[in-house]
Amino acid sequence: MSQSQDTAAGPPAEAGVRRILLLAHTGREGAIAVARQVITALRAHGLVVRVLADEAKDLQVEAGEGIELVAEDSAVDDCELVVVLGGDGTILRAAELTHGTSTPLLGVNLGHVGFLAEAESEDIESTIDAIVARRYTSEDRLTLDVAVYRGKELVASTWALNEASVEKAARQRMLEVVVEVDGRPLSRWGCDGVVCATPTGSTAYNFSAGGPVVWPTVDALLMVPISAHALYARPMVVAPDSVLAVEVLAQTVGAGVLWCDGRRTVDLPPGARIEVRRGRQPLHLVRLHQAPFTDRLVAKFDLPVEGWRGSSERRRASAHAPSHKADAP
Repeated sequence: MSQSQDTAAGPPAEAGVRRILLLAHTGREGAIAVARQVITALRAHGLVVRVLADEAKDLQVEAGEGIELVAEDSAVDDCELVVVLGGDGTILRAAELTHGTSTPLLGVNLGHVGFLAEAESEDIESTIDAIVARRYTSEDRLTLDVAVYRGKELVASTWALNEASVEKAARQRMLEVVVEVDGRPLSRWGCDGVVCATPTGSTAYNFSAGGPVVWPTVDALLMVPISAHALYARPMVVAPDSVLAVEVLAQTVGAGVLWCDGRRTVDLPPGARIEVRRGRQPLHLVRLHQAPFTDRLVAKFDLPVEGWRGSSERRRASAHAPSHKADAP
């Protein structure tokens, strides 16, 4: 279940020093401009801004008063939060740095849909104010722990925030798999792949594959077949403590590939077994306001809601409606 928690990420190395790690999509000029604006504003309020050494040149910043240049392996240490400027891809890159820590992520969308982002680029000034005033909360998001076996040997282990997808490696070959839930076989599919997703990832690859949208406050795991040739091939929502498994049949012609969040890959030879379970460590996303998830869906997907009168308007209409009760005798 998603939960709000204190914003503190642990004791700072120096008492009273507040450090913010800033990550940006440096391939976009707009992101560079916004990043420099954020750095200037946070330094003006006495906060220390950390920047990855690999990004410093693109952002045109140097180490000095209020600016620290760091390597990725120590970037999050003693940081209050991570501010990410870009789209969902940039946020997923930042998640690789914060996974396993208590440091929360605040995404500012400079991309297209930006479903993981909490703020838009036009909100940057109010976002800076919220950071300075510590006017935010942190929400836990369920993750996935993913293990790959060949026989009884564990050959790879990784994780995902959105999804772990087992896909065919060659376009012309179909993947033959048996899927399993909680140690029991469920069905055999000839398919293009299988998506195992979290509620957070339900609006990502899972959504494109025809899976359900699941509210992030729901604890659940999702399994969705991709173009399966089978009588029973429906999206499934299972308990959060279930274990999902996909076995690539040994007689499959061609190999498969495991993708986690579209960023981390593992080659899957015939006979490979992939197990997906709830992650031991959630990811922490910053919330600046408590708008319902419904509003986020409507805004991000530009859903048509014209004609909705709303509960307050219905109450007003009901209060002014003439009474049709019969007069008392």
